Amino acid sequence: MMNVLNVAAAHAAKYLESLPERPIAPQVPLAELQRRLAKPLPEQGVADEAVIDELVRDCDGGLMGSAGGRFFGWVIGGTLPAALAADWLTSTWDQNAASNVTAPAEAVVEQVCGEWIKQLLGLPDSASFALVTGCQMAHTTALASARHKLLRDRGWDVEARGVSGAPPIRILTTENRHESILRAARVLGIGTDAVKYVRADNLGRIDVGALETALKESGGGPTVVLLQAGDLNTGMFDPFGPACEAAHAAKAWVHVDGAIGLWVGASARYRSLLDGVERADSWATDGHKWLNLPFDSGLVFVRDAAAHKASFAQDTSYSVPVEAVRNQKDWNPEWSRRGRGFPLYTALRSLGRAGIADMVERCSAHATRLVSEIGALPGAEIASMPVINQGLVRFSSKTGEHDTFTDRVIRRIQDAGVAFFGGSTWRGMRVMRISVCNWRTTGDDVTATIASVAEALAAERG
Repeated sequence: MMNVLNVAAAHAAKYLESLPERPIAPQVPLAELQRRLAKPLPEQGVADEAVIDELVRDCDGGLMGSAGGRFFGWVIGGTLPAALAADWLTSTWDQNAASNVTAPAEAVVEQVCGEWIKQLLGLPDSASFALVTGCQMAHTTALASARHKLLRDRGWDVEARGVSGAPPIRILTTENRHESILRAARVLGIGTDAVKYVRADNLGRIDVGALETALKESGGGPTVVLLQAGDLNTGMFDPFGPACEAAHAAKAWVHVDGAIGLWVGASARYRSLLDGVERADSWATDGHKWLNLPFDSGLVFVRDAAAHKASFAQDTSYSVPVEAVRNQKDWNPEWSRRGRGFPLYTALRSLGRAGIADMVERCSAHATRLVSEIGALPGAEIASMPVINQGLVRFSSKTGEHDTFTDRVIRRIQDAGVAFFGGSTWRGMRVMRISVCNWRTTGDDVTATIASVAEALAAERG
């Protein structure tokens, strides 16, 4: 048994050491990966060490280098060394983190992490919380809690009666919302038709006057107001105080998508961007972004703990929890799951508040430099300077076909392998989105990236 673990550890160490030199984009076509990996199911087992060696060999060239310091395509952090080590232990310990009976140490760790993060982000001490798979399920958990409260206040027990025949719920937000909100609405039976878009100001923030008008048009029906803490494209923050005041005056629930931006609560430099966010009713964020945890690290917080628990708690005859410690499955959408609290606990202790603040500020500085210097290249322009770690640039074609030209330049940058960016549509035009949230990213990475972009842009322009 130990030999196969040593083999895997050696492969992992070799991969991590090679990250600075590896091409960021995958280098092997999907057809080749299918040829390598789609082997016949063996009749007899293969030796463990051989299976691992062949897996590493066959996946080579088919891995996205998102763990490296020059990946700027999506908001994906690279796993911190301490968090990676804890994740290995999580798999080794093999705990079912459903409850404080099946995983007592994990239960205590989750309780500690929830309290620490509320302090770190400036959220209410009394808020409940859950550790979920990612921000998608954080939104789903928060909106399930909102659905319970809004419908219970109108005499409808949604957990018992379902959504058929219930008063329809509306979700008010801007067009800057993330698609995961739409998926949460689908999963919960609210439906995407329930999402109504409110006008945004010139900076992309929700217009409070337009929100007040939309709230009046709801006629007192159950309503969720969705606000952004760190918009996906520009890193913009909604005006939380005025928006929460307007929403609560109309008895609406306020949910904050803070997948990226809630982490600025650790930074004295950026904390003011969150002014008023504590007045919301629920908050979602993701640890695999700025906290640089492995995937499976979503976090959700709910002001109305009773509504949160009522949405998920379910007694069973075979589980007798220890009352002195929080029981995880009362707050989570799933039962059987891995002990995702261990990497979180380790990262928080490894970094501390100062380390998280430094990562926020350093990544934001790198993003500003990337946008500024790429935007200054011949044939490039700045579409949006970063508020935090997200910014946009665009590339200009000599023929006027700027959208298709921008996409061609992005593909050429990806093919070069030095760095990776993705495209986005913003205000009706194609742009290259720049996202920086990896602890590995250095000034040298930024310099190499700008040089690669300059080369790709010059080659595409001819």
